[in-house]
Amino acid sequence: MPRGITQHQVNAAADAILGVGENPTIEKVRTELGTGSPNTVTRMLDVWRSQLGERLRRLSALPDLPAPVGQAMMTLWQLATEHANQAIAGRFVEEQAALETDRNTLATERQDWGTRLEAAEADRAQALASKDLAEHACATLDAQLQDSHALRADLAQQRNRLQTQCDQLSAELHGLRGLLAEQQHAAATERARQEAYVRNLEDRAHQEVDRLRQETKQWQQRLEVAERSHRDAETILRNELGAVRDQLRGSEKEIARYAGQIAGLERVLNKQAQPKPKKVRHPGRSQRAARAKKEQA
Repeated sequence: MPRGITQHQVNAAADAILGVGENPTIEKVRTELGTGSPNTVTRMLDVWRSQLGERLRRLSALPDLPAPVGQAMMTLWQLATEHANQAIAGRFVEEQAALETDRNTLATERQDWGTRLEAAEADRAQALASKDLAEHACATLDAQLQDSHALRADLAQQRNRLQTQCDQLSAELHGLRGLLAEQQHAAATERARQEAYVRNLEDRAHQEVDRLRQETKQWQQRLEVAERSHRDAETILRNELGAVRDQLRGSEKEIARYAGQIAGLERVLNKQAQPKPKKVRHPGRSQRAARAKKEQA
């Protein structure tokens, strides 16, 4: 608010407002001047009101005139002051009614903003609950992912153990084949028996190797499916957590905006409070009584 108004400016603005039959209020004086803080205008209006009686007494000090002329002028002055008082009182009643209407409107708007603020607080609480739920789900997903890593390590160990068993069986097969080559000079019956035994052993070894390979392949596929599902679930939960965080930030901004609007409405309501008009003194009555006493003397 600009500064620098003087008492003379406030006096001139108040005289102009009073000259058109209106009550010089804080808002009217500020409107007339186009500047000035409410506190400064209030203080200077009090000074103007305190000097108004003395100024009226000086204006009412008429020169020596004939008694009928003076009486007529005092009657005119009394009628003018009474008319001004009635106009000021009517204007005050109208402004007071308008102020009461504005207060009711502001109270209704304040209640509406309070309801909106409560709704925003509820949304914020819901967003916080969703955030906690998403964080809990993310922690659960991390634990499951760690379990899947442990399972993968266990499967890798089993695969290595099965590979070792396959290598051992292959080594035994090669040894049996070497033994068979060294014993070729044996009898045909023994050779046939050994060949049948070796073939049977080879078949069993190949079947065992195939079975172990199939199991290893199945475990590998299960591990890949589990990792893919965990990755998909982690992506979904992280997207939901981001959306919840965005919603929480939007709710906090909305709450801050509502609180600022409510504070502005409260300031407007406080500024619209106006002081009651003071009664204008009638210097003509005291002057008339003094002259009546002088004439009797």
